Amino acid sequence: MEKLEAKNRIEKLKAAINHYRYLYHVLDRQDISDAALDSLKKELFDLEKNFPEFITPDSPTQRVGGEALKEFKKVRHSQRMLSFNDAFSKKDMEDWKARFSRLLSKEDLEKIDYYCEPKLDGLAIELLYENRIFKTGSTRGDGVIGEDITQNLKTIEAIPLKLRELDDILKDLEKEGLKEVSNSIKKTNLKEVISRGEAIITKKNFEKVNEEQKKQGLPAFANPRNLAAGSIRQLDPKITARRLLDTNAYALITDFGQKNHEQSHKILQILGFKTNNKYNKRCKTLEGVYEFHDFWYKNREKLPYEIDGIVVQINNNEIYEKLGVVGKAPRAAMAFKFPLKQATTIVRDIKVQVGRTGAITPIAYLEPVEVGGVEISHATLHNEDEIKRLGLKIGDTVIVGRAGDVIPAIISVLPELRTGKEIDFKMPKICPSCETPLLKPEGEAIWRCPNKKNCPAQKRESFYHFAAIFDIVGLGPKIIDRLLDEGLIYDPADLFKLKEKDVSGLERFGEKSAENLISAIQSKREIGLSRFIYALGIRNAGQETSEDLAEKFGSIENLEKASLFDLTEVADIGPVVSKSIYNFFKDKRNLRFIEKLKKAGVKIESRKQIGIQKLKGISFVLTGALESMSREEAKEKVRALGGRVSESVSKNTSYLVAGNEPGSKFKTAKELGVKIINEKEFLNILGK
Repeated sequence: MEKLEAKNRIEKLKAAINHYRYLYHVLDRQDISDAALDSLKKELFDLEKNFPEFITPDSPTQRVGGEALKEFKKVRHSQRMLSFNDAFSKKDMEDWKARFSRLLSKEDLEKIDYYCEPKLDGLAIELLYENRIFKTGSTRGDGVIGEDITQNLKTIEAIPLKLRELDDILKDLEKEGLKEVSNSIKKTNLKEVISRGEAIITKKNFEKVNEEQKKQGLPAFANPRNLAAGSIRQLDPKITARRLLDTNAYALITDFGQKNHEQSHKILQILGFKTNNKYNKRCKTLEGVYEFHDFWYKNREKLPYEIDGIVVQINNNEIYEKLGVVGKAPRAAMAFKFPLKQATTIVRDIKVQVGRTGAITPIAYLEPVEVGGVEISHATLHNEDEIKRLGLKIGDTVIVGRAGDVIPAIISVLPELRTGKEIDFKMPKICPSCETPLLKPEGEAIWRCPNKKNCPAQKRESFYHFAAIFDIVGLGPKIIDRLLDEGLIYDPADLFKLKEKDVSGLERFGEKSAENLISAIQSKREIGLSRFIYALGIRNAGQETSEDLAEKFGSIENLEKASLFDLTEVADIGPVVSKSIYNFFKDKRNLRFIEKLKKAGVKIESRKQIGIQKLKGISFVLTGALESMSREEAKEKVRALGGRVSESVSKNTSYLVAGNEPGSKFKTAKELGVKIINEKEFLNILGK
């Protein structure tokens, strides 16, 4: 990136972040997600690191929080109340280590270990005790001056109004081998103690508060963090008391001679503060830190409260202080966040894709960004109307997420970051694959290519869909493209006629890989009726509709003969879908294709042929991987015998089928007393 471009981007990012931070920290209003704001801050941090000449005192990276609210008295912190820079990957952590290592001696580096703790998602607070009595509680504010929220904090039972008796404290310190700390406390007699921590609300109490909101006809709170922050800053302490808040202390500001952060946590607990010690861990290396991070990423549901990552800091206090502060954060600590569910990035281009039914779908090509642990570089924009709704231009900065934690999607545009170089997107008028003029049927939002017979893109997409539903191992889009380009196949029926010699002669295709591919194709000659209907790619007929059709008609032959009236009689199938299915089976080309598949050896299991519906009234839930068939094949076989397949375990579940590496459903089934069977027992029930 050129200097001038970097400078302009930095200015835009600073203005946007300051705006969103003011809304969030001062007005308790959240217009974009924490994850999206974190992503903007990370981009700014990285840019300023590469172009330090553009760092200014007003940058969000150089301060901590917003201004104190006028309704509260101001409190000056004895030491600046810092926060942490964020890391989202192992590379970020390695970069952090490289940065601080350059500032330390060889002797210092040999002393380094790390103290790790779950990163609580609440509101940072500071507590001041004089002669063991709680005197003042405050928010972070701008890091130097916070807000006096003492009366509100007194309503939280986890916060001691008086520290433990001195004799008990000294005795427990000596038990822990902290004699130097004990001697220091004897001298000061605990005249002053300052601790810092987080005001939070547990998941259980969050549900209770929202239930009470519901009873009173009030809107539910969006998340525990917002509820904790809003409750702490109520002018009436009685409202705070009703919010069932909790706290955890994580920092001891008063110097009692503690040598490391781990000791500080022990001292805090001995003094009488609620801590997170049982979940924390000292790690000797970054590899240990990664294991700790991965463990809590996978097991955070086991914690009583929400976390969004872990805090990692150099354990040794002397080294910690030696490294000092850069901008808003200590050099010796890092917030190692969990993969973002949302992030910000830039739309580099918008191109259209031709689907198997001729639908023209705009696709956004993104600057690659990690979301939920997965790098995404594309996101579907669905149709022209969606682009207009978003107000999206090529070159825009956008917030992206993963719908259902799977499908990349653009959530919103950040127009305040525009430079004036952004370009409007124009929908093409001809198909990019076959140059046929596009059509937009009345009442529909999607443009389509009507050239179904000869459009190369539609043909390939239909092929990809067919192969995916047949679940042929090793037959992905690249192999299909190769077979089509070589003229070895024209339609999916030709796959079942392929011989090893046809494939083994291709470049980079040896005898073994050819043998494996042909074997995989031949092993998929049998398919259940609903999956076969779905594989045909009938417009408007998805997976559920295919299941309904299989249930109603029992065989592909009956479905081919069905009248329009017969189709409208099927539950949950409306006139548009009925017409689409009817037209498909009235097209002689489609009937010839089905006949060609049969002649190539494909056997379609008719439900009529099964005879007795021996599994009628019996329900199954599947978990883990099966060796003899895919999950979809197993579902089809159960349904073909009249049984039901559910995605979740309940008391009404007849059997849980446990394959290799079963998931959480296994535990739920045990708790509910549901019968658990293995794959062999499942096959016996099917009659295999």
